Amino acid sequence: MKRIAVLCVLLLSIASLQAQDKIKWMTMNEALAAQEKSPKKILIDFYTDWCGWCKKLDKDIYEDKEFIKYINKNFYAVKFDAEGTEEVNYKGNTYTNPGYQEGRRRNSTHQLAQYFRVSGYPNTVFLNDDGSVLNQVPGYLKPKDFKMVLEYFYTDAFKTQTWAQFTQGKQ
Repeated sequence: MKRIAVLCVLLLSIASLQAQDKIKWMTMNEALAAQEKSPKKILIDFYTDWCGWCKKLDKDIYEDKEFIKYINKNFYAVKFDAEGTEEVNYKGNTYTNPGYQEGRRRNSTHQLAQYFRVSGYPNTVFLNDDGSVLNQVPGYLKPKDFKMVLEYFYTDAFKTQTWAQFTQGKQ
């Protein structure tokens, strides 16, 4: 019986460690609600199921332990299917995907993606602590470059430096 108890504790410990090895993805509505209670910037990963570069971004960035730790600590992370059906309430408006058709490989673009002018995938949109748009970063970035983007927004460097000033000597 004692062995079973020890085994259960060990398995729970391993499960707990594995849970920390993943981005704490939220829905857009959950992130906005969390932001109201405890302000933090929001990172929105706009993706589609058919996008190869989205899968590469997932593998190289969102499954990397250093990025996981940094993003979970400093941002509310939203993984948003730009062709999905999630209903989102943002800035007093409701966004849906009225053109969505079940079973299609490529679907219509969600109204929220249209609102943010997302025109390709992957696309990362950053929102400030108050929910206002900071910027969008279209396409796939190499890990080193993505890390600089995260730091630029998290540290508020964008308030005092241009991107060129911030990255000078870092690339």
